[in-house]
Order: sequence, then C-alpha cells, then structure tokens
Amino acid sequence: MVIAAFSGVWLIERGLEPVQPPQPSAAQAFTAGPAPGRAGLPADSPARRTTRATTELPPPGGLPPADPVRVAIPAIGVDAPVMRLGLGADHSLDVPPPGSTNKAGWYKDGAAPGSRGTSVMAGHVDDAHGPAVFYALGALKKGSRVEVTRTDGVTAVFAVDAVEVYENDAFPDAKVYGPAPRPELRLITCGGGFSPQAGYRGNVVAFAHLTGMVRTGAGETKTF
Repeated sequence: MVIAAFSGVWLIERGLEPVQPPQPSAAQAFTAGPAPGRAGLPADSPARRTTRATTELPPPGGLPPADPVRVAIPAIGVDAPVMRLGLGADHSLDVPPPGSTNKAGWYKDGAAPGSRGTSVMAGHVDDAHGPAVFYALGALKKGSRVEVTRTDGVTAVFAVDAVEVYENDAFPDAKVYGPAPRPELRLITCGGGFSPQAGYRGNVVAFAHLTGMVRTGAGETKTF
C-alpha cells in the first residue's frame, strides 16, 4: 500500500515562497534513540500531571475495536473529525476528498486506533487556500500526545515514538503499514520537499503507540 498525494496547490499558487511545511529533524528519527523520560515529558510538565490524573492504563492487548470519530494533537493544534478511507483502484491509500482539509482519514480495513495492530490515519498538508489538518505533522516531537476519540466513548491516548520523512521512491511500506504486536498508530501526510512539476517528493510519518485511555460516555464529546 503506497500513500497518495496530499495536494501542494497552495505552494504552486504562492510561487514557491518559503512556506513549505515543517519537516522532522534527525533527532526525531528512530535512529536517534527513544524519547527522554516517560512519554518524553519532563517530570514537572503540566501535561504529564494532567495525563496522570485523567488517563487510565489500557487493558492488556489493547482496546476492543471501535471506529475513530476525532483526532486531537495538542502540540500542533490539531482537533479534527475523522472519516473512513479505503484503497483506490491502484491500491494506494485514499485521502479525504478536496475541500475536506480539516478532516483526517482512517484506513477502515486496518486496526482501529487503540486495538492491537497498526492503525493508519492520513490527512492533507495544504490546499489552494493554505495549510490543512496535518500541515505541522513534521513539527511533532518524540513523546507528543495524540488523542483519538472513538464511537465507544473511549479516547485512546498515544505517545509519539518517532517522526520520519521518506522519499516517494523509497517509501518503506512494511515499516509503516506492517503488522504490530501492540496497538500502534501511524499519522501520514506529504513532505520531503516540493516541486511544482511533481508536487511533494515524499511523506512525513509519525509513529506512535498506545499509552492510556480516557473514558467518556458513548456519543459524548470530550474537550481536550
């Protein structure tokens, strides 16, 4: 499964001004080692204190399957609804339709977020009007918190393990989409430089694993 393109029209219309989305630094790659401390948060971090107070440990083996309805990434200001995605005729992952720039998409035939296995979410980086939902994905750091609200009223809480960028002709399908023995999440958008002729030359991928859960009522909306 190869990721599809996520626009680039905005950069073309702006005449290639230096407005390209942030790209992950080498320090955020797997090769740089794990994040320092628990979930990458300092001991006195307000975010860590909030996590301790409101987040339960998930059950062994992960959560039962339930569709995601919303994704929040506080570090980069993402709070967006989630739609279901399938595969295109060429077996590449579909993306949210044009105009759905504040929607993320979940690969419906993969694992549900929080369940054992690899769950995949994709989103546009920009459109003709400016940045889209995953524009700042490359700015995430190890330990950043990702919260996915599900139809069963549970919010699955993930910690980012690494953020990497791959050229289109060297995209590691098995590493990104392959099975995982624990509940894991992939967040994907375009990156890797931009050309007006070919568009974005690669993809930014954030890798995360389940660290906790927050219970709300089924059908309720949780404010992050």
